[in-house]
Amino acid sequence: MSKGWFLIPFLLLTLGVHAEDWPGEQWPTGPRPSGPAIEALEQYAFPPRDEVSREGIRTDALLVIQNGRLVYERYAGPTTADTSHLTWSISKSLMATVFGVAYGEKLFGLQEPAAKYYPALSKHPDMTLADLFHWASGLDWQEDYEYAPLNSSVVAMLYTRGRRDMAAFTAQHESFSPPGQAFRYSSGDSNLLAAALKNIVGPARYPDYPWTALFEPLGIRHAVWETDASGTFVGSSYAYLTARDLARVGLLMQRDGRWGERQLIPKDWIAFNREPFARFQAGQDEAVPGGHWWLNRAADPTIRPWPDAPSDTFAALGHWGQVLYIIPSANLVIVRYGDDRDGRYRHNELLKRAMAAFAGAVQP
Repeated sequence: MSKGWFLIPFLLLTLGVHAEDWPGEQWPTGPRPSGPAIEALEQYAFPPRDEVSREGIRTDALLVIQNGRLVYERYAGPTTADTSHLTWSISKSLMATVFGVAYGEKLFGLQEPAAKYYPALSKHPDMTLADLFHWASGLDWQEDYEYAPLNSSVVAMLYTRGRRDMAAFTAQHESFSPPGQAFRYSSGDSNLLAAALKNIVGPARYPDYPWTALFEPLGIRHAVWETDASGTFVGSSYAYLTARDLARVGLLMQRDGRWGERQLIPKDWIAFNREPFARFQAGQDEAVPGGHWWLNRAADPTIRPWPDAPSDTFAALGHWGQVLYIIPSANLVIVRYGDDRDGRYRHNELLKRAMAAFAGAVQP
């Protein structure tokens, strides 16, 4: 018998070890864990739901992908597996992911002036696209919500005088600092990026670009992304996806921009998303800003917003408890949709319980 025949079992074993699971039309499933750790996770995520006062933690969906397989899924309220849920500011990270495809097409550079692609910013010639991705435009912006609506730039942009052309409204703001020097979270910065994308990819491609560039290659069939009256995507707030579809974006990011055999987004773009903004100061927000994603590490290694999660954890975060967590070291993607109104939900608490349930223990 040829020696080659003895190699076949070894090769098959090797292929099995290195095989990866990817979703087709449906997610492949794995064994659903059970036991006290899962019970502890569910007790936190799904307490009795008060539909009258709307107080407390109110999880609409919780979904976990491990090693490319759907291993946990639960819904509450009116949300189901088929619900395209409002993601709020997860939209910002989705916009950054769409930009990653354009970056792979070599259509722009991060250090180019933002005004090159959005001329309404011509009075801010030193502002770069990287500054916008770091929420460091330097524009004097107030990101206050229902607690201070009269002084809120974002409320005016989304609902009143800025709603017809949100990027133009943002561009009219004066500066409070030079671009790139200070972090100030701004939905306006995200909508300036959405407007710049129109000129980066061209007006003809723009209306379909999130679909042709990102959603369709990932097998996302039911995404909705609203535009303002000027035809610009509301990159800050108004993308809607099912939990299962958002998890596809999470798996793409967990695997460094690769989808199957295709490098859909360059690795150096993913590295930019996950690099802490050097001028961020601890206490400015609930997580560390990267390139339009949120990180569990800072340039200062003593800063770790979610101490019970691995340091490589990063996330897309949205208003009222929308979250996409990605934990590469544990091969985990977690989608959590919510309707939290009183601030009781804590990222670290859910991550701690999820790590205990799905990774066996909290990792450093």
